[in-house]
Amino acid sequence: MEERVVLVDENDAEVGVLEKQLAHTEGRLHRALSVFVVNGEGQMLLQRRAASKYHSPGLWTNTCCSHPRPGERVDAAARRRVREEMGFDCPMEPAFTFVYRADVGQGLVEHEFDHVFLGRWEGEPNPEPGEVDGWRWASPEEIEDEMRADPAAFTPWFRIVLARPEWARTVSGFAAPAPAA
Repeated sequence: MEERVVLVDENDAEVGVLEKQLAHTEGRLHRALSVFVVNGEGQMLLQRRAASKYHSPGLWTNTCCSHPRPGERVDAAARRRVREEMGFDCPMEPAFTFVYRADVGQGLVEHEFDHVFLGRWEGEPNPEPGEVDGWRWASPEEIEDEMRADPAAFTPWFRIVLARPEWARTVSGFAAPAPAA
């Protein structure tokens, strides 16, 4: 089945649909989602993209990133993709949106209107091997240290999100350790 993405303008208004690979080859602005899941200790669940991915293979990134299907609500797509990629479901909240453009190699460009979601979950994921080669829980400090030491080990969009002022404001309370029961 041909995967298609929803083309949008700078205000996230739908302007069409295009085959996913072509959208990335042409660098067309399209709707996307990024999910960041944290646990009660304030650690973030990271995934290492499968070596077979068509771009950014083997790089560390947020819990899940994808695109809603034409006609699919972004929040529903976020929940669907976490189940498909990481093998679990959890409640999540919309955090913020932003537009970015990044060269991801092999003549491909991510130009996305990205909807960022935050979720809280405890456990061990059961990732889909065709999507994910590895996973780990990491503290914000560990991630910052690793990014400073080797930024190329992380996806461009992950580095962009974590540098945004909205991220610091949004995650500061959300990622704090859960209160003791």
